[in-house]
Amino acid sequence: MKKLKSALAFSLCAAAAGVQAQTELTVYTALEADDLKRYAQSFNDDHPDIKINWVRDSTGIVTARLLAEKENPRADVVWGLAGTSLLMLKNEGMLAPYAPEGLENLSPKFRDRDEVPSWVGMNAWMAAVCVNTIEAENEGLPMPSSWEDLTKPVYQGHVVMPNPNSSGTGFLDVSAWLQMMGEDEGWAFMDGLHNNISRYTHSGSKPCKMAASGETPIGVSFAFRGARLKDQGAPLELVFPEEGLGWEVEAAGIIKGTSKLDAAQTLVDWAISREAMEMYNEGFAIVAMPGVAKPVKHFPENADELIIENDFAWAAENREAILSKWQKRYDTKSEAQ
Repeated sequence: MKKLKSALAFSLCAAAAGVQAQTELTVYTALEADDLKRYAQSFNDDHPDIKINWVRDSTGIVTARLLAEKENPRADVVWGLAGTSLLMLKNEGMLAPYAPEGLENLSPKFRDRDEVPSWVGMNAWMAAVCVNTIEAENEGLPMPSSWEDLTKPVYQGHVVMPNPNSSGTGFLDVSAWLQMMGEDEGWAFMDGLHNNISRYTHSGSKPCKMAASGETPIGVSFAFRGARLKDQGAPLELVFPEEGLGWEVEAAGIIKGTSKLDAAQTLVDWAISREAMEMYNEGFAIVAMPGVAKPVKHFPENADELIIENDFAWAAENREAILSKWQKRYDTKSEAQ
């Protein structure tokens, strides 16, 4: 009887340990910190058996780190990184194809084109110009309505934008200008814009934050950050340039060779669930699952119509060449890292 009790006690302890045991995932992300906190809490509530060790930085830095670790990957999953970055990782053979639960519910624009995709999209963030109305009036600056307006001499020294080498927002801008205007006109436009830039930041949201605080009258950033700051009372006007807006897919994928495949697949399943899409829609007007998105305050109602026809494959294939050329021409105004 004593042996039976001991065996039963051991079984109960083992069962309890099993319940409490957690699979640890290392997840690389470029999600905004305030959003990441909300998403992570919701996932943890649904899956307490999975513990996530987050590694967060800006898009360019996360992408460079993943590529540098190609021969010895340290991440299990990438969640919330630009689609062009995921395409680069796919082309390097670094992603494990996986068709997550609910894949059929996504728009074709928000997934890898292969039958079994290497990455899936979550939402889209799009460009915007944040203008501090008080500072613009103090400086006698007219409200811009186009990208071309920002090259006018009146704006000299009054514009801040992200460095595309470290910021996904910066790269989506540069990529969009080259696609909309063509290579020669696109670089000519950036030459003119560079004359008016006071600095290039290493964060996509920072130019808008600087505009909100009055550090600069104009910040080239993205709509989500501008809308949130305006809602918090910042004296901002959000401008959506008439030529069209660059945009990017926030995407997720599994790193090839992970030893935590089941947990990694669980996270990617959750990342494209309706629950997750509804959370994304709190800050993003465009999400990967059609029929979910509701209007977002301070966003244009026709957001889908304003974004350009984005060739993500072209952007991914030409990313390194574009960034190298940009750095040679304009990096002298980048802030120190």
